[in-house]
Amino acid sequence: MKKLLSLILFMLVTVVTYAGGYRVSIQGQRALAMGHTGVAVVNSAELVFFNPAGLVYLESKINVSAGANAVFGQVAFQNELTGISSETDNPVGTPLELYGSYKVNDWMTLGLGVYTPYGSEVVWPTDWAGSHLVNNIELAAIYIQPIVSFKLSDVFSIGGGPIFVTGSVNFNRNLSRTLADIDGNRSNVTLDDSGVSNWGWSIGAMFNPSERLRVGFNYRSEIIIKAEGGEATFSNVPNSPGVPFSNGTTTFDANLPLPAELTVGVSYQLNKKWLFAFDYNRQYWSVYKSLDIDFGNTPTGPDSRNLRNYKNSSVYRFGTQYEATPKITLRAGYYYDETPVRPGFFAPETPRNDSQGFTGGLSFAVTPKLAIDASFLYLRFSEVEASYDYATESNGQFSSFGGTYKSSVFSPGLGVTYKL
Repeated sequence: MKKLLSLILFMLVTVVTYAGGYRVSIQGQRALAMGHTGVAVVNSAELVFFNPAGLVYLESKINVSAGANAVFGQVAFQNELTGISSETDNPVGTPLELYGSYKVNDWMTLGLGVYTPYGSEVVWPTDWAGSHLVNNIELAAIYIQPIVSFKLSDVFSIGGGPIFVTGSVNFNRNLSRTLADIDGNRSNVTLDDSGVSNWGWSIGAMFNPSERLRVGFNYRSEIIIKAEGGEATFSNVPNSPGVPFSNGTTTFDANLPLPAELTVGVSYQLNKKWLFAFDYNRQYWSVYKSLDIDFGNTPTGPDSRNLRNYKNSSVYRFGTQYEATPKITLRAGYYYDETPVRPGFFAPETPRNDSQGFTGGLSFAVTPKLAIDASFLYLRFSEVEASYDYATESNGQFSSFGGTYKSSVFSPGLGVTYKL
């Protein structure tokens, strides 16, 4: 029974690896257009996310930034030895962001951010070769972040505040490579949970050693997401004494560690027209070694330990901004994002290998108070020959599934910036 439960429960690993392993950074139109740099750039309320300490340097009393992206992503799989190939048919994702700030006085600013860092879908064909690992997964998460920013001197400020995360997940996979009912329908399980939530925090600092140079720092804490009493529904399970589970619904509990992140960076205003920025982002994925799961009404203790063995990873971001005219500002950028996934732990619900992001965009000032912001991102993942070697079969043994993965993401975005 324990061995079969381990096989069934393995699917829960996908909930968390998709959340972090397949993350596309889209948390602001202006920042995204500049290679997702922002920890040392002061140009909008997007600082609520990138560095709360910078909000006190915005000149306007009220600042609002809002936007959304359309995410078109595709993953292709092929195993040359077996001739098996498949492609995802993912719906269009729509991450969004809303930030606002209010300057109380010259030394204090309040802010609020609502954004969706995780909200895409991965949909493989039903009963494809890797269906014992995943058929489809949908994850939605909303971050709500109130902040306060203090200017301690003309050249130094700090800021931060709590973060509340709430979200939902829906996931389907087959129970094994071969198990089916009497009519040949593959046995599968669907996991569904909503209202999954917890709290974290962030803190930032900004130092301005000269009028042209800014240095920024931002730390976002680890957040443990707790799925408690989620619904697991089994379908097409054969009625057999050799199969110790049946069609119907039970519950599951699991904890997900979203890793801490540290970002440091600089920006330099070369002249009135040109601004350059660089960010270094460190993601502490080594905290994610395994996922322990409690399933149904089983005895105290985890029913399944699913090894992930992630490693810490880094992102290197470069961006530039050019004020072409008083109404038009152009932006461009590039970033290199390292994968946290170690060899042997690459699963098809997390096609997350090293990637390069190419970005661009512009702002058009409709009025002195209102601007339209546009951005685009092309994210190219390195082609990789990889496998997941720790799928538990019904006999308790590990099996391996792998091949060549090719992944890409294209995302245009549109937003507005308002100041008063």
